[in-house]
Amino acid sequence: MTSGYHSFLGLAFMSLCYIQIVSSTSDVYIVYLGLKDVQDPILTSDYHLDLLSGVFQRKEDATRSMVYSYKHSFSGFSAKINSTQAATLAGMQQVISVFKSRTLRLHTTRSWDFMGLNLNPTADNSNPLQLTHGDNTIVGLFDTGIWPESKSFHEEPNMHPIPRTWKGKCVSGQNFNPKTACNLKLVGARYYLKGYELEHGPLNTSETSEYRSPRDANGHGTHTASTAVGSTVKTASFFGFGQGMARGGAPRARLAVYKVCWGDGRCSEADILAAFDEAINDGVNVISASFGSPLPLLPFYNSSNDIGSFHAMEKGISVIFSAGNSGPNPSFVQNVAPWSTCVGASSIDRNFPTRIVLDNCLSFVGESFNTKHIDANLVGARKYFRGGICSIDMWRNRSAVGAVILCFSTQGPVAIEDAEVAAWIANAAGLIFVDSPTRQYVDVDIIPTVRIDMIQGSKLYSYLSQSITNHTKVRIFPSKTVIKQSPAPVVADFSSRGPSAISPDILKPDISAPGISILAAWPPGISPTRTDVDQRSTEWNFQSGTSMSCPHVSGVVALLKSAHPDWSPAAIKSALMTTAYNKDKNYDTILSGGTNEESSPFDIGAGHLNPLKAMDPGLVYDMNADDYILVLCNNGYTKDQIKRIVSLHPGTNVNCPQEHTTNANLNYPSITVSNLQSTMTIKRTVRNVSYKKTSIYFASIVSPHGVEVTVWPRILFFSYFSDESSYYVTLKPQKLSQGRYDYGEIVWSDGFHTVRSPLVACVNTATDLGSTIDEYSQVLDQPVAGD
Repeated sequence: MTSGYHSFLGLAFMSLCYIQIVSSTSDVYIVYLGLKDVQDPILTSDYHLDLLSGVFQRKEDATRSMVYSYKHSFSGFSAKINSTQAATLAGMQQVISVFKSRTLRLHTTRSWDFMGLNLNPTADNSNPLQLTHGDNTIVGLFDTGIWPESKSFHEEPNMHPIPRTWKGKCVSGQNFNPKTACNLKLVGARYYLKGYELEHGPLNTSETSEYRSPRDANGHGTHTASTAVGSTVKTASFFGFGQGMARGGAPRARLAVYKVCWGDGRCSEADILAAFDEAINDGVNVISASFGSPLPLLPFYNSSNDIGSFHAMEKGISVIFSAGNSGPNPSFVQNVAPWSTCVGASSIDRNFPTRIVLDNCLSFVGESFNTKHIDANLVGARKYFRGGICSIDMWRNRSAVGAVILCFSTQGPVAIEDAEVAAWIANAAGLIFVDSPTRQYVDVDIIPTVRIDMIQGSKLYSYLSQSITNHTKVRIFPSKTVIKQSPAPVVADFSSRGPSAISPDILKPDISAPGISILAAWPPGISPTRTDVDQRSTEWNFQSGTSMSCPHVSGVVALLKSAHPDWSPAAIKSALMTTAYNKDKNYDTILSGGTNEESSPFDIGAGHLNPLKAMDPGLVYDMNADDYILVLCNNGYTKDQIKRIVSLHPGTNVNCPQEHTTNANLNYPSITVSNLQSTMTIKRTVRNVSYKKTSIYFASIVSPHGVEVTVWPRILFFSYFSDESSYYVTLKPQKLSQGRYDYGEIVWSDGFHTVRSPLVACVNTATDLGSTIDEYSQVLDQPVAGD
């Protein structure tokens, strides 16, 4: 590019044009180099600048272009360059990948009791699990920052000094004084803004109420931090709803905040990777991140989440991600790297019933956070909105004062958020919103809104249509809080489903946790709906999303890290997955929201989080960084690149197979075969981590439909001298099928521990639809019925 300008315009004029072109067409790119060659961060940064200077005429221009130098935990940098410069860097031998920094988005009390982690002393008078573990664990939270004055971040009684391994710090900034904000609970707070400002423009702290500091101006970060490690607060509620004792999963664990998301929840990959670089070096034990990349998914080497989490895993740090809020359609799950944990969302057993009475005679029950009696006229949506579509652009410009509007999601269709805004614009007294029961969950609203299902909504509409006076009176009563409701849990309709779009042989999501109507800490200066029209102030708020389920798992992982400091991230994930349950509180299969059918592993992963069982799983499927080499090979990494990414043990084979090999042989706690065409055998290795060193485990099998499953051996023996054992799973297709997934499981039990692994298979034996039945029978190697 430079030589072309030399020959065409001359050196002096070329320099001016070159700088102008770069400034007008440049974007933020991330240049990933793998492991650090030297330990000195200054030398690493100098090396990055030298590398970047190779695509600039002057070193000063390269210095101005540099955004971050990732120099502590791995090697790489981000810079504002144009596509030609990015291509030049990508062609350098020492560079593993170059990709444009994208904007990722956020995935946005009673829940811990529901999962068995209550604060009441157990029968043997031992202390509750949450109050005896976590003190030596630090959770790094990547989010929108923190409201440090919240009671959730006060020090727990008798907290020990901050662990000596901690090297992080609290940085000062706008409305954030480390001397008053940080303590034995909040031990670290940083913020990252360079990438965001280069991609979205300078931060406007006056009009957007943002803070150029770790302080939270969104609420999301405070909520997720409180959910994961919030201190015990005896009286918490949202205007009386969900009242009770609030605490995080690990109330005694320490918190380090890394603010990487800004405004309405936009997070620059350049900033995220900088946070990973420093968090790993700071000494966190767990990283919790409730955001993800937009679809389509990119290869692991082009994702900041996947790169950062891989290097965290190498250092023994568990990384927990949210699965995304794009359900219930299949293959929309995000954050699918096998070295991190991906969390779906489900409900808990708490409802907020709200009674509706028409003309003092006909009664209905919906759900809401309604705090007052409402007496009004019930009016159909057509009076105020063209076609009965409750949206602003269909408003007839008529006032709805004194009216509660009845809206159907199917008219339009329209989302409840749009209907709320439309009803508020029309100045209605309230809204009754009718939708499928599988998509209903109560949320905080800008106008009193009651959600009812389609059956009740149809009856209500029929009554309204037959009214002679056209003046149907409606009375809406204040909502109540009711617990121990069923069915529970139910997979959230919005929770993103598998299979993974880029690695279908690895089950994702891994696990599910509470993510619907979760009560947690909230900045009092931010309205509960984050809207200007909402003038309410609250210290606690309800939120829903896989953003809420992710910190539930992060809190439990903090407890596990504290109880088992020698367990690897893979062992901890295994403990979570193999002890998870797939039956609800009535012992029926957990339902899948959005379909009302039984859930599958692509909905819920291995099952619903079971913290108490995870503390003592019996057996674990363990892995270290070397074990992921096959996955890296299958995702396009070369032998030389793998050597620069993985901290290899001596003698490790890094030769990639000539042909693509299934990831199903990864020692994962679940087994997924996405293309079963003929008989195949898979190996798994388990390690006994129980206090009982001598034990015998027996296998039981539930085969997927149309698949013959054989496990050998069927009995595993463990002793003081042998704590590991391997077994083999042979799968043989027994049916003619194409593209259909079927589900089973393999369970190992010693009579006390139950170690369950989901077994997922997609039989693809009907590869040629024009073939005859005889040809198919040869593929199956068995007679076909009817021949």
